[in-house]
Amino acid sequence: MKIFYLFCIGIIFANCQNQVPKVEEPSNYYTEQHRPQFHFTPEKSWMNDPNGMVYYDGEYHLFYQYFPDSTVWGPMHWGHAVTKDLVHWEHLPIALYPDSLGYIFSGSAVADVNNTAGFKNGSETPLVAMFTSHDMQGEKAGKMDYETQSIAYSTDKGRTWTKYAANPVLKNPGRKDFRDPKVSWHEPSQRWVLVFAAGDEVLFYNSPNLKDWTQTGSFGKNIGAHGGVWECPDLFSLTVNDTTKWVLLVSINHGGPNGGSATQYFIGDFDGKTFKNDNPDATELWIDYGTDNYAGVTWANVSEKDGRRLFLGWMSNWLYAQVVPTESWRSAMTMPRELQLQQTPQGLRVISKPVKELESLRDKSANLSAIMIQNELDISAKTDISAKTAELILEFDLDKTTADDFGIELSNSKNETFRIGYQSTKNQFYADRRNAGKLDFSDTFAGLHIAPRLSDDRTLQLHLFIDVASIELFADDGSTVMTDIFFPNEDFTQIKLFAKNGKVALKSGKMWRLKPVWQNL
Repeated sequence: MKIFYLFCIGIIFANCQNQVPKVEEPSNYYTEQHRPQFHFTPEKSWMNDPNGMVYYDGEYHLFYQYFPDSTVWGPMHWGHAVTKDLVHWEHLPIALYPDSLGYIFSGSAVADVNNTAGFKNGSETPLVAMFTSHDMQGEKAGKMDYETQSIAYSTDKGRTWTKYAANPVLKNPGRKDFRDPKVSWHEPSQRWVLVFAAGDEVLFYNSPNLKDWTQTGSFGKNIGAHGGVWECPDLFSLTVNDTTKWVLLVSINHGGPNGGSATQYFIGDFDGKTFKNDNPDATELWIDYGTDNYAGVTWANVSEKDGRRLFLGWMSNWLYAQVVPTESWRSAMTMPRELQLQQTPQGLRVISKPVKELESLRDKSANLSAIMIQNELDISAKTDISAKTAELILEFDLDKTTADDFGIELSNSKNETFRIGYQSTKNQFYADRRNAGKLDFSDTFAGLHIAPRLSDDRTLQLHLFIDVASIELFADDGSTVMTDIFFPNEDFTQIKLFAKNGKVALKSGKMWRLKPVWQNL
């Protein structure tokens, strides 16, 4: 859970909701300027980290950090939504409200199929959420133990929640930034495993019942990126080539590869008690090189038959999240992604793929034939597919390409542009939003963001999703990923292929217009 109450310095947090701008109901439901059409957004008000992601009885639950009374951060609740297909969402009432222990910060949820906590009442498997209780008054008073871990449970498929009477279940030993519990069941040891952030490291705990916890290990001091506080960890196993490795996600703010918030990861082994990193050198590994994918975690309890490790992140950055130019709501989630392990020339890496369910949004389509492009080619004019909501899969032949810089450009009639490209001389991808529209709301928003190319294949692939005010790149089958938001004064409509200092050889291309997911609400 990213604490960003620094914006409220001088405000009495207990009354913050009475001293910030109130949110009005949107007049045109889900058609406001910059509103994403196939990403999850709250109906109104402030949203940040995804929380409590668990799959149960055909539904993927998404809880999220939520302040219902304003479009800036305030007393945190858990908002709630569900989806059956990872694409179309149903908004549900707020699940958890602040209480005497504090605000409801980030955490996780599990299906307690063996009823280890004893909360079962009826036929339904209990869902148990674990979250950080953040005592804002204690923090303001200078105490160190203002964050503790609490639980709540539901016996009606997550529709209503009861907080455990003996909260907190894990008290603070006197450490600042002691938060964001991620719980999972460790089958070999028949124990619940908990990983959560504690300043510049993560701590591991075990429990037989989700109530009584014993520390078993720690990881992270002087390892990985430490440009800011560690937050929102996740721990899970992935298998590649009959080898199973454990992946530890850790979000960091600040200190990302392109500034501000980002999520790093480590690959290694986990014995049920602590984590051992396979890459103890200075290599920093990032789940996404764009500036707008933070605090991402994965869904618990996805069936073995499905077998996927499904991930969702917050599509914003704490450098500017509270000042982006949207009016009735703030921020969105990334598209759901499947995480996999892949062997690359640099070693084992986590790759991201858009979930296959997104294919259901494909509407009008067009094919692009092989062609040599010099300067630029307007492909939206050729295909009648707008840059407002689109999916593109483009393949380029590097052996026939002479341009040292090529990619796609989004533009509008105001001559505002956003570019995603590849620089061959530096072997890197980039996203350029320096001329992408509204920039004056933040000194840090405009920028040229870069990401390394990991693949050595002579065919370079760009798989892109464009949604009104964001773009997500899955390059080379997801080995390099970039997520960036932007805010043009007028929606981007044109999509061009461009080449600088030579020609680029397009081998093939496929484009789709994507349908909105909110049209039937």
